[in-house]
Amino acid sequence: MKFQLLPSTFDENGCASARQHLSCFVIDDCVAIDAGSLAMATSSTQKKQIRDVVLTHAHLDHIAGLPLFIDDLFAKLEVPIRVFGTKEVIKVIERDIFNWDVYPSFSELKNEHTTVLEYRTFETNREFLVKHLRFKPIAVNHKVPTVGFVISDNNKTFALSGDTSEMDEFWEVLNVEKKLSALLIECAFPDELKELALVSHHLTPNRLKKELEKFTQKDCPIYVINIKPMYFDEVVRQVKALKIKNLEILKVGRVYNL
Repeated sequence: MKFQLLPSTFDENGCASARQHLSCFVIDDCVAIDAGSLAMATSSTQKKQIRDVVLTHAHLDHIAGLPLFIDDLFAKLEVPIRVFGTKEVIKVIERDIFNWDVYPSFSELKNEHTTVLEYRTFETNREFLVKHLRFKPIAVNHKVPTVGFVISDNNKTFALSGDTSEMDEFWEVLNVEKKLSALLIECAFPDELKELALVSHHLTPNRLKKELEKFTQKDCPIYVINIKPMYFDEVVRQVKALKIKNLEILKVGRVYNL
């Protein structure tokens, strides 16, 4: 199994940078987790293969590319784009995005081959299948209804926190997994902005360290994600200073093989 965080932010020369305004992970070039830069940064192979999009929550940085992705592929789709989310998430994107005011309601439209968009709802703590992958959604602690995931194929398993603050249930689920090949966990703000992190339900480096004390799989590789781009350098510096075992900053655009 392989995964990639798609680029979403550009430097002054117009090249993809290490910073991350939008969130979109692609697994095995065929399943997306969130859709922030789904339309803008997918390869031609990924555009041909991705028909399943699994959402953690409905904040704009996690769904911004979804309408454009469907729009780009509208005439060529032979099967619908399947969007997986909790009922709360599906309600928000239908009400506030695909509402004929912001963008067409693609679930009501067809091309010459198929319905264009289908919704698939899931419930927390109940596993569901997407292609060859098994997803276990776990409620996490964010400002709006949000889930993290434990994701498995027949050989490997990894976990993704999504956007979150302090949490307990997530760790309880992870700690009973036999073996995780990776943990992807957020750290949005530097320690100096701990109050902003608190009210927006995000982590800082020191709070991340305290959260990882709850994680019992001490040999699992840990990757930091979702660093706010304006504070990227400071968060990276503070995270590295903590010298947490097996922890590194996830590199945007790099393909990781588990």
